[in-house]
Parts: sequence; structure tokens; C-alpha cells
Amino acid sequence: MNEREGPARDRLLDALLSLKSRQECAALLEDLCTIQEQGDMVKRLEAARLLDNGANYQDVGRETGMSTATISRVNRCLRYGAGGYRTVLDRLK
Repeated sequence: MNEREGPARDRLLDALLSLKSRQECAALLEDLCTIQEQGDMVKRLEAARLLDNGANYQDVGRETGMSTATISRVNRCLRYGAGGYRTVLDRLK
């Protein structure tokens, strides 16, 4: 079993689903992730939003400071991934 499977992962998913406010979510992210990890997640979601709105890699890089390799990965996940970005972006519209 790896960290992407099993009861421990299910507990993490249940913990995320239990959050009821922006403040609760921010508190868990602060406890769970480093400042760098949080910043990376913010940038990736922003890159997905920009790409979904038709921005090119150069524009996304300028807005986020991300490398084209990371932007490409975000774009691949947005287009062909598990659907997480799509679900969130559609719900935030």
C-alpha cells in the first residue's frame, strides 16, 4: 500500500470533506502544508483557471511565475487528468 491508497488516505479525504468554512480550510492547510506547498497549490489552481479561460503558457508564466514545464503539467491534468481541476473550476464559476 502506498500513501495514495488505503484507510489513511480515506481519513485525509474525509477530513477535507468535513471542513465547513474558508477559515477551517485555511487552518488545516496551514497545519498540513508548508508555506511553499500552499503557494504551489495556489499557483497551480490559478494556472488552471487562466488556461481554462484561454490564456497561453507565456501569459500564465507571467501571472504566476511558474515554469512552462509546470504549466504544461497543469494543462495536461486540466485536459486529461482525473477531473479535479474541472470540477472545482466549474463550481467556482
